[in-house]
Amino acid sequence: MKRFTVAILVNNQFGVLNRITSMFRRRQFNIISLAVSETESTEYSRITIQSEGEDVVKQQLINQLYKLPDVCSVLEFDPDESVSRELLLIKVANDPRTRADVTVASDAYEGKIVDYTKESIIIQMVGDNRKINNFVNLMREYEILEICRTGIISLDRGGSTIEKNLFI
Repeated sequence: MKRFTVAILVNNQFGVLNRITSMFRRRQFNIISLAVSETESTEYSRITIQSEGEDVVKQQLINQLYKLPDVCSVLEFDPDESVSRELLLIKVANDPRTRADVTVASDAYEGKIVDYTKESIIIQMVGDNRKINNFVNLMREYEILEICRTGIISLDRGGSTIEKNLFI
Protein backbone atom coordinates (compact mmCIF):
# COMPACT_ATOMS: atom_id res chain seq x y z
CA MET A 1 0.00 0.00 0.00
CA LYS A 2 1.09 3.54 -0.70
CA ARG A 3 1.57 6.02 2.11
CA PHE A 4 0.22 9.52 1.76
CA THR A 5 0.20 12.65 3.90
CA VAL A 6 -2.59 15.21 4.20
CA ALA A 7 -2.82 18.43 6.16
CA ILE A 8 -6.20 19.50 7.46
CA LEU A 9 -6.82 23.08 8.51
CA VAL A 10 -9.60 23.07 11.11
CA ASN A 11 -11.31 25.54 13.39
CA ASN A 12 -9.33 25.70 16.63
CA GLN A 13 -12.13 24.44 18.87
CA PHE A 14 -12.72 21.84 21.53
CA GLY A 15 -13.53 18.35 20.17
CA VAL A 16 -12.42 18.85 16.56
CA LEU A 17 -9.57 16.35 16.78
CA ASN A 18 -11.95 13.77 18.24
CA ARG A 19 -14.35 14.26 15.32
CA ILE A 20 -11.53 13.84 12.79
CA THR A 21 -10.14 10.69 14.41
CA SER A 22 -13.65 9.28 14.88
CA MET A 23 -14.21 9.63 11.14
CA PHE A 24 -11.03 7.64 10.55
CA ARG A 25 -12.23 4.95 12.97
CA ARG A 26 -15.73 4.72 11.47
CA ARG A 27 -14.36 4.46 7.93
CA GLN A 28 -11.60 2.05 9.05
CA PHE A 29 -8.71 4.23 7.88
CA ASN A 30 -5.47 3.52 9.69
CA ILE A 31 -3.54 6.53 11.03
CA ILE A 32 0.20 5.91 10.76
CA SER A 33 1.25 9.33 12.00
CA LEU A 34 -0.59 12.27 13.57
CA ALA A 35 0.63 15.76 14.46
CA VAL A 36 -1.57 18.60 15.70
CA SER A 37 -0.78 22.21 16.55
CA GLU A 38 -2.05 25.76 16.36
CA THR A 39 -1.12 27.65 13.22
CA GLU A 40 0.13 31.18 12.68
CA SER A 41 -3.47 32.18 13.47
CA THR A 42 -5.06 31.13 16.77
CA GLU A 43 -8.31 30.75 14.81
CA TYR A 44 -7.08 27.51 13.21
CA SER A 45 -5.30 24.29 14.10
CA ARG A 46 -3.40 22.16 11.62
CA ILE A 47 -3.67 18.39 11.70
CA THR A 48 -1.14 16.47 9.64
CA ILE A 49 -2.02 12.81 9.12
CA GLN A 50 -0.11 10.09 7.38
CA SER A 51 -2.15 7.11 6.27
CA GLU A 52 -1.93 4.41 3.64
CA GLY A 53 -4.06 3.10 0.86
CA GLU A 54 -4.57 3.12 -2.87
CA ASP A 55 -5.64 6.27 -4.72
CA VAL A 56 -9.33 5.36 -4.40
CA VAL A 57 -9.02 5.04 -0.61
CA LYS A 58 -7.09 8.30 -0.39
CA GLN A 59 -9.71 10.16 -2.41
CA GLN A 60 -12.49 8.66 -0.27
CA LEU A 61 -10.69 9.88 2.85
CA ILE A 62 -10.29 13.41 1.47
CA ASN A 63 -13.96 13.50 0.41
CA GLN A 64 -15.03 12.43 3.91
CA LEU A 65 -12.84 15.13 5.49
CA TYR A 66 -14.49 17.83 3.37
CA LYS A 67 -17.87 16.80 4.81
CA LEU A 68 -16.85 17.56 8.41
CA PRO A 69 -18.13 20.97 9.56
CA ASP A 70 -14.94 22.20 11.28
CA VAL A 71 -12.67 21.33 8.35
CA CYS A 72 -11.64 24.51 6.52
CA SER A 73 -9.10 23.12 4.06
CA VAL A 74 -7.48 19.82 3.08
CA LEU A 75 -4.13 19.59 1.34
CA GLU A 76 -2.53 16.40 0.05
CA PHE A 77 1.25 16.54 -0.18
CA ASP A 78 3.17 15.48 -3.24
CA PRO A 79 6.48 14.09 -1.89
CA ASP A 80 8.41 15.82 -4.69
CA GLU A 81 6.79 19.21 -4.05
CA SER A 82 6.88 19.30 -0.25
CA VAL A 83 9.21 19.13 2.72
CA SER A 84 8.37 16.55 5.40
CA ARG A 85 10.12 15.99 8.70
CA GLU A 86 9.77 13.97 11.87
CA LEU A 87 11.47 14.31 15.26
CA LEU A 88 12.94 11.31 17.05
CA LEU A 89 14.14 11.08 20.63
CA ILE A 90 15.83 7.75 21.30
CA LYS A 91 17.32 6.64 24.59
CA VAL A 92 20.01 3.96 24.42
CA ALA A 93 21.98 2.34 27.19
CA ASN A 94 25.30 4.04 27.88
CA ASP A 95 27.40 0.90 27.72
CA PRO A 96 31.16 1.59 27.63
CA ARG A 97 31.59 -1.22 25.07
CA THR A 98 29.19 0.36 22.54
CA ARG A 99 29.32 4.05 23.46
CA ALA A 100 31.72 5.00 20.66
CA ASP A 101 29.68 3.12 18.03
CA VAL A 102 26.45 4.80 19.15
CA THR A 103 28.10 8.22 19.07
CA VAL A 104 29.59 7.65 15.60
CA ALA A 105 26.22 6.45 14.28
CA SER A 106 24.51 9.51 15.77
CA ASP A 107 27.03 11.80 14.10
CA ALA A 108 26.71 9.97 10.76
CA TYR A 109 22.93 10.50 10.81
CA GLU A 110 23.30 14.14 11.96
CA GLY A 111 21.84 13.34 15.36
CA LYS A 112 22.46 15.41 18.44
CA ILE A 113 23.12 14.03 21.90
CA VAL A 114 20.77 16.00 24.15
CA ASP A 115 21.22 14.06 27.39
CA TYR A 116 24.12 12.00 28.69
CA THR A 117 24.14 10.13 31.97
CA LYS A 118 25.98 7.16 33.38
CA GLU A 119 23.01 4.96 32.47
CA SER A 120 21.82 6.34 29.14
CA ILE A 121 22.32 8.57 26.12
CA ILE A 122 19.40 10.43 24.51
CA ILE A 123 19.80 11.31 20.85
CA GLN A 124 17.63 13.83 19.03
CA MET A 125 17.20 13.47 15.29
CA VAL A 126 15.19 15.38 12.72
CA GLY A 127 14.65 13.96 9.28
CA ASP A 128 12.35 12.32 6.83
CA ASN A 129 10.63 9.06 7.67
CA ARG A 130 13.22 6.94 5.87
CA LYS A 131 16.17 8.49 7.71
CA ILE A 132 14.46 8.07 11.09
CA ASN A 133 13.51 4.44 10.36
CA ASN A 134 17.03 3.61 9.17
CA PHE A 135 18.57 5.09 12.32
CA VAL A 136 16.15 3.25 14.61
CA ASN A 137 16.93 -0.02 12.80
CA LEU A 138 20.65 0.63 13.23
CA MET A 139 20.18 1.31 16.94
CA ARG A 140 18.43 -2.05 17.37
CA GLU A 141 21.92 -3.56 17.47
CA TYR A 142 22.35 -1.77 20.79
CA GLU A 143 20.17 -1.64 23.87
CA ILE A 144 17.31 0.75 23.14
CA LEU A 145 15.66 1.84 26.38
CA GLU A 146 12.94 4.06 24.94
CA ILE A 147 11.79 5.67 21.68
CA CYS A 148 9.54 8.69 21.19
CA ARG A 149 8.64 9.98 17.72
CA THR A 150 6.51 12.86 16.56
CA GLY A 151 4.20 12.51 13.62
CA ILE A 152 5.16 13.67 10.16
CA ILE A 153 4.86 17.39 9.55
CA SER A 154 4.88 18.80 6.03
CA LEU A 155 4.79 22.05 4.09
CA ASP A 156 4.45 22.58 0.34
CA ARG A 157 7.46 24.12 -1.35
CA GLY A 158 7.17 27.61 -2.80
CA GLY A 159 4.50 30.20 -2.16
CA SER A 160 1.43 28.01 -1.77
CA THR A 161 -0.14 27.65 1.68
CA ILE A 162 -2.96 25.59 3.09
CA GLU A 163 -4.90 28.79 3.80
CA LYS A 164 -4.98 29.55 0.07
CA ASN A 165 -7.22 26.48 -0.23
CA LEU A 166 -9.84 27.66 2.27
CA PHE A 167 -13.33 26.65 1.25
CA ILE A 168 -15.35 28.23 4.03
